[in-house]
Formats: sequence, C-alpha cells, structure tokens
Amino acid sequence: MESRNFKLDTEWNIIHYPYKPNGFGILILGDERQFVERKSSFWTQNEGKKALLREFKEAGYTVFYSNLYGMNWGSQKAVELAGRLCSHVQRNEILNDKIHVFAEGMGALTAINLLKLKKNIRSLVMLNPILSLKQHLEQEKEHKFFYKKLLHEVSTSYHIRPEEVSKLFTNKDDFPYLPKELPSKIIHVLASRRSYQQSELFKEYYQKWEKEEIPISICYMVPEKKSQIGPKAINFFKQHEHVL
Repeated sequence: MESRNFKLDTEWNIIHYPYKPNGFGILILGDERQFVERKSSFWTQNEGKKALLREFKEAGYTVFYSNLYGMNWGSQKAVELAGRLCSHVQRNEILNDKIHVFAEGMGALTAINLLKLKKNIRSLVMLNPILSLKQHLEQEKEHKFFYKKLLHEVSTSYHIRPEEVSKLFTNKDDFPYLPKELPSKIIHVLASRRSYQQSELFKEYYQKWEKEEIPISICYMVPEKKSQIGPKAINFFKQHEHVL
C-alpha cells in the first residue's frame, strides 16, 4: 500500500508509505494551496511537491498531512487537528515516538503553535515560512485585493468579523515561539520582492533567537537551486536522528 486516506473530524488526511521505512515520520503542514481530498492531494498533483514527496519516501520517511480546514492561518482548530493527526499516526503506525515537521508558508504558523501542544517533535524545517500573522497582514496592506482576501480568510478561520482582524493582533506579542531544545531550520527561496522583505524580518528574528540560544539556522536560496530543498531537508532530519 503506497498511501492511505482517512477522515478526522470533517477533514481528509493522508499517509504516504516509504519503499524502505527508516522508522521516522514527517508531518507536513502546507501553504495556502494545500488540500487533501478523498483520493488525491496537492502533494500528489503538483509536480514540484510530488518530487519532494518522492524524495522523502525514497529516504525512508513515512509522510502524513491533513487538509486542516483549508486556509486556516494557524487557527487553534487547525493546530488541535494537527495534534490529533500526530496522535492517530503514532497509535496506528510503527514509527519512532518523535516526529519531524516540514512546514511551508502559512503552515509555519500552525507548526509554531503545535510546538506548544506537542512535545514529541524531533526537528522542524520551514520553507519560505510566514512566522508572524501580524507582520504578514502589515505587508499585505499595500496589495489591496490580496489584503481583502486575506482578511476574509483570517476572519473565517478565527470566527471573527473582518474588521476585527487587525484588533486581534494590536497588543499581541507575535514573536515566533521556538523551544530551546528543538533543532530548527529555515529554507528561504529569494524569488520576489516579498521574499526579500521576509528575509529582512528573518534577520531580526535570528538576532533574538541567537540571544536566547535557540538552535536554528537559515539557508537562503535562489530559485534555480530549488531542487536542493529536498536533500537539504532530509540531511537536516538525519542529523537529528542519532538520539532515539
């Protein structure tokens, strides 16, 4: 069996099985276009994601992910379902207790909140992550159409009116939480003006992480090198599998 689709709550989830299991699992928390249906998913339809999924499986990883209510923007409901998915997989699959997490874009918001809920995360790789919803909302203000769409998505996910979204983060410390004991890596592809703006924000965060002795590294990459994303993530995961 190559994969198994199943439902938790109202949401479809999928587990992909490797050809030669290494005993470790990867939870994927996807970006805005992520979806899972009864018989397919974004990771089986998009060529780039399909190639990355194949690399993870060839390296021996059991890979799993969820639809997570669509455009969830790190909502508590999505975080709790991600936690339930981890527990389900650990109960039903023969895997090491500690899992790796691969989070892309919006999925990083869910990952950061999941770290507060689950203590059995082995390592974290984030690809082009959105680490602060507050900062992301600020950046999107100059793109009126996308900002309006973002407000609608966030208000739907957080069950508030669109005009209340900005108030939600007015007095909130939105600095991304990372535990001191968790090895983390950011892979950031410099492909647009927005990505360069994000890189400046990462530099600010990194200075604070460094002071707090958070074990995190940042890898900047040009679009022509995107084929290295899989090998870099796998290499990082393997570095942190010596202690079972």
